[in-house]
Amino acid sequence: MVEQLSHPDGIRLLLTPNHSLSWRGNVRIWLALLTVSAVIATGMALAGAWVIIPFAGLELLALATGFYLTSRACQRREVLTIDDQDIHLAKGRTRKQAEWTLPRRYARLRLNLPEHPFTPPKLELIHRDTRVALGDFLNIDDTDALVQVLETRGLVVERKAPDPEIGLWF
Repeated sequence: MVEQLSHPDGIRLLLTPNHSLSWRGNVRIWLALLTVSAVIATGMALAGAWVIIPFAGLELLALATGFYLTSRACQRREVLTIDDQDIHLAKGRTRKQAEWTLPRRYARLRLNLPEHPFTPPKLELIHRDTRVALGDFLNIDDTDALVQVLETRGLVVERKAPDPEIGLWF
């Protein structure tokens, strides 16, 4: 998701992954599945198939782990600030974990076009030996919106086609 924030000297963009449910919503879904699984496992155990209980527990543990890891990955944030002199990028989850400041005049934005039409293009900010991935979690529409906003702000976007495959198909 690309969201424009107010900034006095230029433009500030907040980039976040799309996520449909909050943490509380994920917990509610997990509790509903826990209830259904507990009812089924109890019925099976009463019918004599008690071995189902550990497997139901392992299944719910794996599901909880998947919910946790997905929710944690959806908390990533990137704040891109562009003013007259610099491009400032900060990345993190709940707090700033990494940041880069590149001179606007010499920095380039490269759009690596995908090999397949369903894959989103990848953006990179480049200055000399520094390459920073920008919004690698964005979908196709959000990436296009971000490129459009950056082009209207005067950044030159290099579009790089995928390298042709060289070799034999077996």
